[in-house]
This record gives sequence, structure tokens and C-alpha cells, in this order.
Amino acid sequence: MNATLILAHGVGGREDLPLPFPYALTGAAIALVVSFAALGLAWRRPRLSGDAAGRPLPRRLQAVLDGPAVRWALRAAGLAVTVFVAVAAVFGPNDTLNPTPGVVYVLFWVGLVPASLLFGPVWRLLNPLRTIHSCLARLARTAPDRGLWPYPAWLGYWPAAAGLFAFTWLELVWPHSTDLVSLRVWFAGYAAVQLLGALAFGGRWFDHGDAFEAYSSLIGRLSALGRRTDGRLVLRNPFNGLDGLAPMSGLAATVAVLLGSTAYDSLSNAPWWTGFLQSGPLSDVAGGTLGLVGAVLLVAALLAAGARAADAIGGAPRAGLPTAFAHSVIPVTVGYLVAHYFSLLLFEGQRTLVLASDPLGTGADLFGTADHGVDFTIVTPATIALVQVIAVMTGHVLGVIAAHDRALRLFPRRRAVLTQIPLLVLMVAYTIGGLTLLFAT
Repeated sequence: MNATLILAHGVGGREDLPLPFPYALTGAAIALVVSFAALGLAWRRPRLSGDAAGRPLPRRLQAVLDGPAVRWALRAAGLAVTVFVAVAAVFGPNDTLNPTPGVVYVLFWVGLVPASLLFGPVWRLLNPLRTIHSCLARLARTAPDRGLWPYPAWLGYWPAAAGLFAFTWLELVWPHSTDLVSLRVWFAGYAAVQLLGALAFGGRWFDHGDAFEAYSSLIGRLSALGRRTDGRLVLRNPFNGLDGLAPMSGLAATVAVLLGSTAYDSLSNAPWWTGFLQSGPLSDVAGGTLGLVGAVLLVAALLAAGARAADAIGGAPRAGLPTAFAHSVIPVTVGYLVAHYFSLLLFEGQRTLVLASDPLGTGADLFGTADHGVDFTIVTPATIALVQVIAVMTGHVLGVIAAHDRALRLFPRRRAVLTQIPLLVLMVAYTIGGLTLLFAT
């Protein structure tokens, strides 16, 4: 994240842990191994039923939540906030007192994580581009889901993966990421691509073509609130939400971009990496781009290697195994996102809300927060460090469970547990690498 944001993502550090850092690493690895052993003994057949599972909400409540009043109120809210931020970005001062970078990188990008965990794929309901496209379709008297061509299966999540990479490149590599000109150009180009995609393939383009909808939807798979295959809103076991994620082209790449970019964010704050960029032959942008690409490719390669090793042990060659197990990396990614951005959301989120009261730099106090300050006492550094360790450990344990159930479904029962050993090694590697990067800065 650009240095103009006043706080580093990880306020906690190794010295803030309530136990020595090597013990935290060892404990995390042991937790994964113990959970793997327990699953092998107690979870001997597939138990998850995907989107067919869940306890339905009362029909009257669903009728209200799915009704046009709530739907259009949420769309109007998303559009209103977008207009507010756009006005601040276009007419506000191009300095550190403009709330736009904080809204984009903190309240939006980071805030979508807890919002999606609680309520599911919320960005689908708030997405202003979907609203604009829907209005344009109504004016043209065509169905919003109707495009010039059907959405091709081979395209899958690839547009979302490309969009997520472009956004994280802007955030983590481009040296002027908080400059309003950069933000205006990036989002104008992104909006144009999305609306062209919706024109070509209909509103369904946003499901897998919009980077932020895909981001929210993948995280929302871990929400207790979901939608069953028959359309009913249900309360469900989050593991069933994960299991219901249909394998699709580009899914593994999308997950790799999310986890790899977050890992690179930690790496980019490490003193040795900064020194390498400053003393190396490459420019900061070229070196940062290679670092980001390398982190994403490393995550993807480890997932592919683990899946292929599991395939070899299973004795029944299957195509597309990295995609089949990509859902198990989602809780790992969410755990690392929570760990990495927890303190940023707490503190920089407060600062952004303060700045939002005066978006144009005119001395206004629209929300009554202009005279407020950031309260750094709401959590201690030790608490932040503990949350970081617990989030990473929990995400990896959940990933092991999701992979275990999927392996039982894909491989012969006698070999299913053995096939998970490479995936367990993968999780341990992700855990050790993630914690080391998180606390190395």
C-alpha cells in the first residue's frame, strides 16, 4: 500500500505476540497436522452437500429481502456512494486530505471482506455498474441478462482474475496509487471494460467478469447466509457454501491472485525487499511488477503441484484438479486478508470517515466527523498480533477440512486420506510462509 496511508497494514509485530514467534509457527503447523489426523479418523465419507443444503429463512422475510424495495434501495445506496466518491475524486484536492484513496483501498477493498463474510456476495447488490447497465437495458427495452452472445464457458473467471491483478498492481506497485489522476484513469477504464462486457454478454457478465463481484462472491461462500439451488435464502454451514462453488475456468487463477497479491503486500514492506529494489538494476515499477507476478505464480504453482501429487497418489488421473481444490484455498486467503488488513481497517478506516466529512476541502462537516481523531486505543498491538495468528491458523484449518471432503468425493476411499498429504504440505507451506511474511515487517 502506498506510503501516504499513515499506517502499515500490520501494526502488530513479532515482539507483540503473547508467545515467541517460533512457537506460533510451530503451533500453527501442529494444528494443521492434528486436524488432518482427526479428519482421517472421524470424517470417512463426504458430508457436504453444497448449495442444496441450508435451513430456509421464513418466506415473508425472504419476500422482503428479495423484494424490489430492498433491491433498489441497495442499488441506490451503491450508486449514491459511488457518485459521492467520484465527486471527491474529480473536484476535491489532490492531497492526503482527500478521502478517495481511503474509501477505495480501505472501506471498499478491505471492508468487503467482513461485509461479505456476514452477508454473502453483497457487492452484487451494491454494484453501481450493474445498476447502470440495468437502467440502460430498460431504456433500450431489452432484458438485462440479454447480450449479443452467450457467455463462453472457457472465459470463466479469467476476466475477474485479470481485473483483480490490475487493481492490486495499482495498489501495490504503481508509485502514484493514491494520486487522484491515477484513480480516475483506472476506474474510468475499468468501468468502460465492464459495461462493454455487459453489452456483449449481458448482465451475467458481472458474475465472473467483474473483479470486485467475484472477490465478494468468493469470500461470501464462507457466509452463514446463502442461497440454495431452489432460490431460497438459507442459513447454512459455511463449508456447504464453499462446497457449492462450481469449478470453472480461471477459478484457480483468481484465488492465486488474491492470495499472491496479499502475500506480496507483506513482502513489499520487508526491508530486504525494499533494499533489493533500490539497489537492483530494475526500476521500482518493473521490480514490483515482477515481484507481484512471481508471488501469484508461486501460489498457483504450489496449488497445481499439490493437486497433481494428490492425483498421482489417488491412482485415477483427473483433469482440472487445481480448480477442483481451489475452493479450499479461499478460507486460507480470507484468513490472511483478515490478518493482514485488520489494523488497517480499524485505524485508517476511522481516518477515512473523518476526511469524508470534507471531501472537497472547503471546511465542510457533512457527517459531523471533521473534528474527530483516530482512536488508537481501541485495540492493543498484542491483540492485533494475536488476531493475525488466529486468523491465519483458522483459515488454514478450514482449508484442510474443505479439501478433505472434496478428496473423499473425488478419490477412492482407501486412498482419499493419502491424497491429502500433498495438500497438507501445501497448507503448512502457506502457513509458515504467510506468518513469516506477516511478521517480518
